[in-house]
Amino acid sequence: MTFTCIWCLLLLPLVLLVLRHQRFKSIALSSLSGWEDVPDSARIKWLRRLRVLRVIAFTLLTVALADPIVQRPEEKTVRQGIAIEMLVDISSSMDCTISGAGEKRQTRMEAAKDAVAHFVAARENDLIGLITFARYADTVSPLTFGHKALRQLVDNLEIQDRPNEDGTAYGDALMQACAQLQGMHEWREDGSEEALIKSKVIVLLTDGENNCGRHLPQEAAGLAEKWGIRIYAISLGESDESGTLTDAEALLAGVAERSGGSFWKINDDEGLTDAYAAIDKLEKSDIVDSTVVDFQPTHVFRWFLVPSVFLLVTDMLLCATLLRVNQEVA
Repeated sequence: MTFTCIWCLLLLPLVLLVLRHQRFKSIALSSLSGWEDVPDSARIKWLRRLRVLRVIAFTLLTVALADPIVQRPEEKTVRQGIAIEMLVDISSSMDCTISGAGEKRQTRMEAAKDAVAHFVAARENDLIGLITFARYADTVSPLTFGHKALRQLVDNLEIQDRPNEDGTAYGDALMQACAQLQGMHEWREDGSEEALIKSKVIVLLTDGENNCGRHLPQEAAGLAEKWGIRIYAISLGESDESGTLTDAEALLAGVAERSGGSFWKINDDEGLTDAYAAIDKLEKSDIVDSTVVDFQPTHVFRWFLVPSVFLLVTDMLLCATLLRVNQEVA
């Protein structure tokens, strides 16, 4: 036990000294020989006990004023997994159709939403955030364990159809994602910072080249490399049997490679599903919820204040009624 105002305990000897010199008025007698064998009455015995009652009461009150603190163990469940930022292109080009199984045709946006939703559903132990981008990057959901709500947000994604907001600024989206992932830290007592989640990942899906925004993809790749964030990039475009990468795709592949991630060039929904499945395997969460004991300071002055007030009130009531006497303090 520690005390916030330990100097208040210095008042205790003074209080006890005052109580010791407290006495009743007495009647002067020439001799007490006639009362030597007279037993004390119950009232006299209780009057003597009042001194003890007051000593205990004022001792407890003095300790309460010193504000005692105890360290209580508190168990906390810590979940340390992977933090994943999902970046989804919502530019107008995502309205183009993409081939699927059989003769199924759907837009790139619909295929992307299905793939992202399935990926989120499979990562129940991870923190996942959602950022969309066209000309501007927007955080749709911060990093969260609330995956059910996150999947609803994914289902509600819509293509940006305003001409003045159309474009592809995945450089800005990457910078925003890096900043949010880097913010997953806490400050230790020695002034240094410690990452709350060690493994940080960005999954970027786009169908175009970075043609607007304030930040270049290379800038984001540099930050990701510096902060230990892996970027997995998926380019969703037209079918190309040659397998050669365009300049935009090569840039995207370079960003992923520099950060320690991987790159996929996709032209159908099956390939898109496979890409997210591959990322899921590469970033498996070796997570076990652990319980740690943290000692929290708790103020316990009430433990001393309440009984001291009770004893003082009891003393006052007895002195005003059953044990009423004429008192003076020497």
